[in-house]
Amino acid sequence: VQLQASGGGLVQAGGSLRLSCAASGRTFRGGAMGWFRQAPGKEREFVAMAKVSGSLTYYGDSVKGRFTISRENAKNTVHLQMNNLKPEDTAVYYCVGRTSWITTPTNPRDYVYWGQGTLVTVSS
Repeated sequence: VQLQASGGGLVQAGGSLRLSCAASGRTFRGGAMGWFRQAPGKEREFVAMAKVSGSLTYYGDSVKGRFTISRENAKNTVHLQMNNLKPEDTAVYYCVGRTSWITTPTNPRDYVYWGQGTLVTVSS
């Protein structure tokens, strides 16, 4: 199983970026795909999660109203549209997947499948 993340980069505060994560080797139908992030010196933080089948989504408090997660199930892909970026959003963003949905999807220990990470840097 591979999760390939893309779309990171350098952006000024207030700007936007779109991350994408493509899964290969298996699908996560019935489960979830989403994102965590980790800033230097900090623990991994939940960002957003989407149930692959259906419309259910879940966001971390720090990104609600600014980030939107979406699915492209035919391509086994999820996207993270990040708007109004802030310097505190600077982190390595990791794509994750799991084969079943859980009601509180915020613990990184609940995910077996991880992508390689993509760096997002927001300058002030």
